Amino acid sequence: MPRHRWGLRGNDRAHARRKVSATMRTLLIDNYDSFTYNLYQLISEVNGSEPTVVRNDEADVALDLDQFDNVVISPGPGRPDRARDMGVSTTLIARTDLPLLGVCLGHQGIVLGAGGTVERAPRARHGFLDQVTHDDRDLFAGLPQGFTVVRYHSLAAREPLPAALEMTASTSDGVIMGVRHRERPQWGVQFHPESVSSEFGAALLRNFADLTKARTRVAAPVVVRGHAAVAPVSRQRSFRLRHRVIERAIDTEAIFLHRFSAAASAFWLDSEHVEPGLDRFSFLGDASGPHAEIVGYRVGDARVTVTDAEGTRTVAGTILDYLDRELRARHCETPPLPFDFAGGYVGYLGYEVKADCGASIAHRSPTPDAQWIFADRLIVVDHEAGRTHLLALCEPATETDAEQWLRETAESFDDLPTWANPADLPVPADPDAVQAHLVRGRDRYLADIAVCQDRLHAGESYEICLTDAVAVAAAPEDGFAFYRRLRRCNPAPYAAYLRFDGLDVACSSPERFLKIDRDRMVESKPIKGTAPRGRTADEDERLRRALADDPKTRAENLMIVDLLRNDLGRVCEVGSVHVPKLMDTETYSTLHQLVSTVRGTLLAGAGVIDCLRACFPGGSMTGAPKLRTMEILDELETEARGIYSGTIGFLGLNGTADLNIVIRTAIRYDDEWRIGAGGAIVLDSDPEDEYAEMVLKAAATFRALIPET
Repeated sequence: MPRHRWGLRGNDRAHARRKVSATMRTLLIDNYDSFTYNLYQLISEVNGSEPTVVRNDEADVALDLDQFDNVVISPGPGRPDRARDMGVSTTLIARTDLPLLGVCLGHQGIVLGAGGTVERAPRARHGFLDQVTHDDRDLFAGLPQGFTVVRYHSLAAREPLPAALEMTASTSDGVIMGVRHRERPQWGVQFHPESVSSEFGAALLRNFADLTKARTRVAAPVVVRGHAAVAPVSRQRSFRLRHRVIERAIDTEAIFLHRFSAAASAFWLDSEHVEPGLDRFSFLGDASGPHAEIVGYRVGDARVTVTDAEGTRTVAGTILDYLDRELRARHCETPPLPFDFAGGYVGYLGYEVKADCGASIAHRSPTPDAQWIFADRLIVVDHEAGRTHLLALCEPATETDAEQWLRETAESFDDLPTWANPADLPVPADPDAVQAHLVRGRDRYLADIAVCQDRLHAGESYEICLTDAVAVAAAPEDGFAFYRRLRRCNPAPYAAYLRFDGLDVACSSPERFLKIDRDRMVESKPIKGTAPRGRTADEDERLRRALADDPKTRAENLMIVDLLRNDLGRVCEVGSVHVPKLMDTETYSTLHQLVSTVRGTLLAGAGVIDCLRACFPGGSMTGAPKLRTMEILDELETEARGIYSGTIGFLGLNGTADLNIVIRTAIRYDDEWRIGAGGAIVLDSDPEDEYAEMVLKAAATFRALIPET
């Protein structure tokens, strides 16, 4: 990482006694943590204004501390004695006389800066709920004894504390949970007040604000760092929507076979497996319309390839740059429809697009890292209401073509069957068959788990989502035939089949990554925890309760929920990010899942791509803290994940989106099938159990390779 060159001004004791401004101005130092923006949201609500966030190694920032009333040092991976992990946090703790609050790593930095010792905790705790006993002063004034907090730490301050510090809080296992500096306005907490499961986090931050107000300071103007210049937009285009309804739900598999079996590029977003409360619409189309285009991209090339009716051209920039410009430049007035998507882009982002979202790139994928179809012709089947919708985007010059397409398509469906939810295909999963085709294999995977757990104990991560892949030979004609079997073996609410020239993606994902509706509400539904259905009602209930009550599973789920709250907090309105369902057990035809729901409202001016940049890749496929954990994964995983762990879905011209997490998916490319699988490695993971779970997940998709008999 680049070295920081900080000019810290206005931070000597001569500036200590000044008047606090009417609105609290907080400097929040981000130690590359995945919970920093949960603190950001909490501070914003308490202060009534947003803090200024600066990463700990930003080399181009000279901070005038006269701009701020106080400082918060965020959590983060690593150690307080390592410059890479702390950056300017160490300098601030040593030099500023502004009131300063350190959280987790920041707390440890205060202890170390005062001459104390930080070492491995008696027991590392990640996503662990505990009760705090405290001194009822300063940060803890007015808070009840024994309130619940969430712990994410492998290191802890050791007693005795240096003379300059006193302990303010602890847990029943004797670990120091809070400190106060005796001579300087500095406080630290080892726990995470910003976690969704911590109590009285806002009250603690209000106490910190009150402690700040008790110090008199002079108001000074706030200098806000400028944003990067916006890239020039594409030519503005306005479309009209032509729409026709068929009063029955046409069978979606029959539609694909009839309309798109010969298409070089086509899509089917398949929500046919209807479960209560989940999406009921399937979307089908190809790239044959007059305004259609196919967009391709490989990370590192710094250009996008666009193929349309006029030929192929390249456009400078990343795939996210291109999609952002085009979505902002293209407009279509949408009439009231029962679904959000009425034209736009359909496709995928592969995992390695993380390099365009702030992460590093370690491996190159053989498949394109992103491919999207601009869909100007769309077939939508409403499985619940029993209707089929035909949609066509047009400009004045193509309006006749649109009407003709609607008419001819409707007529061509006259002989197609009406949709019926297909029967499941009972093909047993065979883990033994999978093991022979693993890329890294059992011994390497177990060794990688050991490395993960060592990094967890060292405080480098809280949770590491390790993966492997299955590779088997494939024939070019296998693609759609495989998906037809897969959707019956593994029916799923966020399934999809994508075909691009030379590439088939057969996906049976049960997990929603991001949904953005017409009211700008964002929703994510991370899954951590799965159990099979029971053979009897009693057994089924026992399995459901065991899943819901399992401490390891709940810790995994909590960590990802807090990570997603952080990611959404970067692009959502202050106070809007909330968790309507935390670790809710959802029951489907074949399994129980522990699912949480995180929602927020997009900031004015923020679009779909801004949300993607903030949240991609999905935290359930990385672990937390996201950036440091992805670095660990890059070291352990010997090749690119490709499309697996990425996202598939749509990006609508009306600002909507619905995107899944690419799991339970097979990709055919260069005459080979690839099936990714993995699991979250945490402190309590049993290596053999984790390996068996990974193999079983792969086997659930692998079984669709077995032809029907």
